[in-house]
Amino acid sequence: HVQLVESGGGSVQAGGSLRLSCQASGKPGCMGWFRQRPGAERVGVAHGDNPTTTYADSVKGRFTMSRDFAKNILYLQMDGLQPEDTAMYYCAARASWALCPRSVQSTDFPFWGQGTQVTVS
Repeated sequence: HVQLVESGGGSVQAGGSLRLSCQASGKPGCMGWFRQRPGAERVGVAHGDNPTTTYADSVKGRFTMSRDFAKNILYLQMDGLQPEDTAMYYCAARASWALCPRSVQSTDFPFWGQGTQVTVS
C-alpha cells in the first residue's frame, strides 16, 4: 500500500524555478511525475529511478527528477519554467519494482497523489 502527497507547486514567472516534492508512505517501487492541462490527457514528465530517469522531450535539460530513499521523497526540480509548463502535476508510483522498465504512462501507475498546481506566467 502506497500513499503520495505532492507539495511545492505555485505561481512563478517565466524563467523561474520550482521544486516539487512527493512525500511517500509505504514502500513504493518505481515512481514518476505526470502533468495534465485542462481538457488534455495526463502525460508523463519524468519516470524511472535514480540514477536512470526518462524525461519527456519537452522538459529535457530543464527538469530533474531525484529520489531520497532515506526520506521516502521524490523530487522534481523545475528550472527555466515556461508558460507551456503550466499544469497540474502529479506524483505516481507502483507498489513494487516489478515491471518498472515498462511503466511509462499514467495507466502503468496505480498510486497517485492529489496533485499540485504549477502556473507559469
